[in-house]
Amino acid sequence: MMVKIVSKNFDIPLSHTLSVAREHGRYACLEKLFSMSQDAVISEVEKSGLRGKGGGGAHTGEKWRLIPDLSDKPPYLVVNADESEPGTFKDRQILEFDPHLLLEGIIYSSYAIGAHHAYIYIRGEYVFWAKRVQEAIDEAYAAGIFGESILGHDYALHETLHRGAGAYICGEKTALLESLEGKRGHPRLKPKGKEPEWFFGCPTVVNNVETIASVPFIIEKGYEAYRAYGTPESPGTMLFGISGHVKKPGVYELPYGVSMKKVIYE
Repeated sequence: MMVKIVSKNFDIPLSHTLSVAREHGRYACLEKLFSMSQDAVISEVEKSGLRGKGGGGAHTGEKWRLIPDLSDKPPYLVVNADESEPGTFKDRQILEFDPHLLLEGIIYSSYAIGAHHAYIYIRGEYVFWAKRVQEAIDEAYAAGIFGESILGHDYALHETLHRGAGAYICGEKTALLESLEGKRGHPRLKPKGKEPEWFFGCPTVVNNVETIASVPFIIEKGYEAYRAYGTPESPGTMLFGISGHVKKPGVYELPYGVSMKKVIYE
């Protein structure tokens, strides 16, 4: 029942370091990425059926399509790492054991929407994990993976890690953006129709950590490989945190469609 797409490298010693991460496939598919058009990347994600893994479950490709093609305002990617729901600790595993998977996913996702600056908004209490992610970002910059040219390719991308101040409401994406802009974290009024989020008046995509971390597998293996798991409506896998009065607490990657009763009792 266990499937390892996002969690593949979690058990490898020092998997959070760039050298070990690259030994086990991180950033190996960047050549393929830059051989594709931005539209082709979005189409692959659309066909995969990837849905948001932060709560809302919106179709990821559809959200990316909301970014206007021709605009005088630069688009942004914001990764929601404000994991503050009680008993929730799945994104933390990615940040701790495979931060370069998240950074690789940020490159793919930023390229798809034409963003040249991405932000990770991390929960303020995640002091250890913020330090670990920042170390990974620093390693990536030193290796030429972030900066004015991604490993020699004609595409610039910069990454900023922003720590929240411990407000639970900032897990909601519009409150998160308010906080990121330096204001009080407070949800915005919802628009009447479909449109992107807005960061300082610029079109923005906000996705959860695990959602972005799922993108490299889809681009490397193809959308069919992702749809091989899960259900037709919700393809793929998700990390599930199991805690409380159970014999084997932990984080498990399982395909969508598996009942929690089966997970807990069997």
